[in-house]
Amino acid sequence: MRASAFLYPWDVVGDPDAARRIADLGVEQVTLASAYHSTRALTPRHPRHRIVTARHSAVYHPVDPARWEGRELRPYAQDWVEGDDPFGEAAAALADAGLEVHSWVILAHNSRLGADHPRTSVRNAYGDRYPWAPCIAQEEVRAYAAALAAESAVRPGARGTELESCGWYGLAHLHAHDKTGGVSLGGAGQYLMSLCFCPACETGYASLGADPGRLRRAVTDALAALWAGGRADAAGGREEEWEAVNGLLGAEWAKVAAAWRNQVASAFRSEVVEAVRKEAQAQGKEGFRVLLHADPAPHRCGANAGVDPAGALEQADGVVLPCTGDDAERSAVLAPFLAHRTPSTVLAANLTVVAGMGGRPERLAEDAAHAREAGAGELRLYHAGLASPADLDAVREALSRLG
Repeated sequence: MRASAFLYPWDVVGDPDAARRIADLGVEQVTLASAYHSTRALTPRHPRHRIVTARHSAVYHPVDPARWEGRELRPYAQDWVEGDDPFGEAAAALADAGLEVHSWVILAHNSRLGADHPRTSVRNAYGDRYPWAPCIAQEEVRAYAAALAAESAVRPGARGTELESCGWYGLAHLHAHDKTGGVSLGGAGQYLMSLCFCPACETGYASLGADPGRLRRAVTDALAALWAGGRADAAGGREEEWEAVNGLLGAEWAKVAAAWRNQVASAFRSEVVEAVRKEAQAQGKEGFRVLLHADPAPHRCGANAGVDPAGALEQADGVVLPCTGDDAERSAVLAPFLAHRTPSTVLAANLTVVAGMGGRPERLAEDAAHAREAGAGELRLYHAGLASPADLDAVREALSRLG
């Protein structure tokens, strides 16, 4: 199986041994961040630092002033990695080590954008804004995301791209010192707390014949039981989550909310992917591959945005799917896409290989083999820059066994 390791530019810039160390793992490709959200990251092998604090969402490459002229929403520059083009510098070093480089672009997850432009954020049924979650129903957000994707995806040295949070983002975020775990919301409660009631979404609900005010009250009424100590859903999978949403909200209201959100998400993905393809064509990048980080349950929000499997594979060249769970979970994630793939479709299983983040590097060979049996054709390893030396040793051994 073809394997790719995730990296940040700061994992490579300033470390002359980084690219060769990654190549020696046995991967063929690196998925390198070109536009990324705020984070604090460990760099356990870098010769000059151990912690990088990316204070806000930023791009790791120069921007074209003409592309952004007259736009209020625009990318933010960074100052925590040296150089004007950390992505380009890292990509060149990785290519010199024999690795194929694909860009990694974060779209609907940007806390600074929401802080600077509050109107762009998802607003829940109580009126609370989520500054980390741009509302993809808003025209200016879609235009910004499409322009960002085109510029950050199609970089010199990149042979393809992976688009993360290419859809709805919601409550789940893991803020610094996050304090939202006091009430067990479950998957259904997370969904209800992620429904947006900004003006664009209220207009959208109305266009489908629903009264936005009544829908809002239905959501807050459904959530009232959770604040009182109830459970939204028992342990279960994606279907059980959606059954719980129907039970809490009522089937008709759930249908309206889903119809609007699915319509918006599909249009958002189409606009973004089309923008990337046009840019790749303009730059003469034949065969530039566009993948979506996705989940097969359309109601799910976040980095792996929920999609309709058939629609997603019509729009993009493939998907990267969260497969760190057990064998049954991997099968459940991959199976919905199998009937819709073509010979060229990419189904990549994303496996966490950082033990300290819940990964199982010691079981990588077994987990990868099962993912292949379940339909995956490629692997993604999260995250080579964050992994300990012991984690990387386990990855190297596992990939040598897979051949």
